[in-house]
Amino acid sequence: MKERESILTVLREPFVAGTDEDLSPIMHHLWKLEGGAIYFCRSGWAHVTIDLKDHEIIENTQIVLLPGTIIRINGSSSDFTASFFGFPQDMFREACLRFEPFFFQFLKEHPCYTLSEENTEAINGLIRATTAIYKDRENRFRNQIAKNHLQSFMLDIYDKCYRYFDRREIEGGSRQDEIFKHFAALVHENCISQREVNFYASKLCISTKYLTGICRSVTGYSAKKIIDDFAILEIKVLLQSTGLTIQEIADRLGFPDQSYLGRYFKRHEGMSPKEYQSKYSM
Repeated sequence: MKERESILTVLREPFVAGTDEDLSPIMHHLWKLEGGAIYFCRSGWAHVTIDLKDHEIIENTQIVLLPGTIIRINGSSSDFTASFFGFPQDMFREACLRFEPFFFQFLKEHPCYTLSEENTEAINGLIRATTAIYKDRENRFRNQIAKNHLQSFMLDIYDKCYRYFDRREIEGGSRQDEIFKHFAALVHENCISQREVNFYASKLCISTKYLTGICRSVTGYSAKKIIDDFAILEIKVLLQSTGLTIQEIADRLGFPDQSYLGRYFKRHEGMSPKEYQSKYSM
């Protein structure tokens, strides 16, 4: 189990690569990635939730999980098999210096897409090469080669996104869309400590009323609900996947005390943090 946790949460090696077949040890549990990962489904199916959105994974689906992604595997077929490449945040940052920020926000919103059979040759070649260098423990340039492979992966993903999606969808169309993308990126980055709409409106140099109007127009939800949904998700991860006490979680997330955290959590989830922890922690 410790080994499986390391792939999804804390990398205990400079990078990892290989094949996953049995997802049962990590099923029905929230995980937050410290680094990132690229998965490619070879057979079967899986149902996953990535940052609050549900996705169906089938054969030839590529999944790009950026650092900090929260994932939950809800179910999979008995014949599910996927190749993976897991990498630390530093390697990701160095490999992706030249990519535009909007590309990563697009990947955050669209982490999965299914390739046609004729477009799988590149990713299959990269997976074979990365798995080979992972196994070659004596190679003195092993980490540098892995970083080069990651850059190649990201360039291929960039190419495929522009083939499978409309340019306006990737780069942003209207001013409202651009503002919402910036807002979503800020929420992902700051929701642990900043849960008020005025913080984000100030960062975007717009009024809280205008920001809420944009959020309702794009998603149907208020800005406050979007912030709270991601904050609650972060709390759930800490309740499920760490040994922290509720007071320690309150301290980490900037709540005045555990009673305040308890009221906030219960208002959104209908149960106390302790009840949630008892029900879902491993």
